[in-house]
Amino acid sequence: MLRFLTVLVLCAFPAAGFANCSGTDMIAALPKSERAALLSAAEKQAFPKGLLWRAKRDDTQITFFGTYHFPHEQTRAHLKAVKPYIEAADSVYLEVSNADSAKMEREMAQDPSLMFITEGPTLPELLGDEDWTLFSSEMRARGIPPFFAAKFKPTWAAMMLGIGPCEARSGALEGKGIDTLVGDYAAEIGNPSRSLEDYRDLITMLDSFPMQDQLDMIRMFFAWSGSPDDMAYTLRQRYMAQEVALIWAFSQKMTLDLGGEDAMEDFKLFEQKMLTDRNVSWVERLLDEAQGQKVFAAVGAAHLPGEIGVLRLLENEGFEVSRLELFQ
Repeated sequence: MLRFLTVLVLCAFPAAGFANCSGTDMIAALPKSERAALLSAAEKQAFPKGLLWRAKRDDTQITFFGTYHFPHEQTRAHLKAVKPYIEAADSVYLEVSNADSAKMEREMAQDPSLMFITEGPTLPELLGDEDWTLFSSEMRARGIPPFFAAKFKPTWAAMMLGIGPCEARSGALEGKGIDTLVGDYAAEIGNPSRSLEDYRDLITMLDSFPMQDQLDMIRMFFAWSGSPDDMAYTLRQRYMAQEVALIWAFSQKMTLDLGGEDAMEDFKLFEQKMLTDRNVSWVERLLDEAQGQKVFAAVGAAHLPGEIGVLRLLENEGFEVSRLELFQ
């Protein structure tokens, strides 16, 4: 679950650098019965595999590409593969357009309270000595000084933990992910990207999580004895294998295994806010703005599968949904 909080981190790092971030595939390493159950749960989801999809109804055509928000080994190959769809589009959508991302960065620079605790107890006090020591060690591993990390809002702190230390040291926070590159290319050909949502709503939504839940997101990380680099490697490899529903099923399993008696409730709240509500809002916007157009939309891959994924929501509106081959 923590991994998907990184959706807001808007990061030109050469993707080859991530070849050095190896690890163990945690899904492959599961006991046979657990792995089989996980694969079965993923396969039962609507549209479980695939990164590139087309939804068509009459003269409206929406092509979705499911993104991984950080640079990875195939980032440039993915950009090359989707360029023809960007070129053919009347409109190009991102979760937050490049222009709005730049506005968000400026606004955050002017108002640190959007991302940081500017009054009251900071993380050392909120977490307590033991958990703060663990957290500050994890931040050092990612090249973030503890004195700086101390003022992160807890949800943003959890985002940082969702980045593998090797990824962070290899430039994940400085490099451009595919979302930004899609926006760059759309602007280059004279069709600047548009936003599916207002970034202010997104920031407000993050702040809406109860404080105790935000702190629990951090503490859940410490309850796990595994390697964050293995977690990052697993999710990155499974993404490149286009096993999108499997990633979400694994994230849910990890949350339930580590999160205690309230884990399912917490996961459902997170899923509702981070996926379901946003999916519904995005589809409403596309139905309103994209009638009679060819649209290309790049959104986080987790938004594609499932009964409340954007693909099923459009199918319920009479769209014919089909998977496209990413690499011809």
